[in-house]
Amino acid sequence: MDLPHLKVRGLSLRSVTPRLRAALRGQVMNKFSKYVGLDVHQETIAVAVADTAGELRYMGEIVNTPEAIAKLVAQLKRGTGRLAFCYEAGPCGYTICRQLLELKQDCQVVAPSLIPKKPGERVKTDRRDALSLARLHRAGELSPVWIPDEAQEALRDLTRAREDMKHLQRQAKQRLLSFLSRHGHRYTGRSRWTQAHWRWLEGIKFVRPEQQIVLQEYIDTVQACGSRVASLDHEVETAAQASPVWPVIEA
Repeated sequence: MDLPHLKVRGLSLRSVTPRLRAALRGQVMNKFSKYVGLDVHQETIAVAVADTAGELRYMGEIVNTPEAIAKLVAQLKRGTGRLAFCYEAGPCGYTICRQLLELKQDCQVVAPSLIPKKPGERVKTDRRDALSLARLHRAGELSPVWIPDEAQEALRDLTRAREDMKHLQRQAKQRLLSFLSRHGHRYTGRSRWTQAHWRWLEGIKFVRPEQQIVLQEYIDTVQACGSRVASLDHEVETAAQASPVWPVIEA
């Protein structure tokens, strides 16, 4: 058989004959006995299954607990081969994926923005989403996201905490400046949050004691946020230096 466009790596199904294309697709599909779509929520998971043979069915909902997920795996793989699970990336993270991988099943967390949509299909339900995921996973039309290991996720959580604290710090500074501006106190120096600016802040006196209390509370909040940011900066640097990817970061 002369297949001039056939390549050992990066084989494209479009470059081969229809008969060989069908055979290759069958080999990919036969790697798993079932394709399982999970529409995951905090409390529940909607489950749909696409058999390799073609049947697509909705299994209903289970509670979102490790015990219920383990029971589902045992039920679905009874008398069959390996299962291929998928669910959308979202607020529930990668815990379910890691559990399924530990149970020796395949699992992909897929990018919601890259899921193919049918024209005019706007009404979303848990049942419809689970069925769609199972069907598209079987067809190989989903785009998985990168799944960090637990150490990588922990470092990412730490950097996000630092970003959150920086956001709180900016808000605290804005509240302080807005309060002062509302009462006619405007700094005329060159730069804010310098030593000169802090001396100016500490020298402001209000006639009403209530407003002096408010000023001090705002100042204390800004300083507390600054201390937390500095502490988290140190923690992030320490954790990054202990990470296997530190040589890449440093380079």
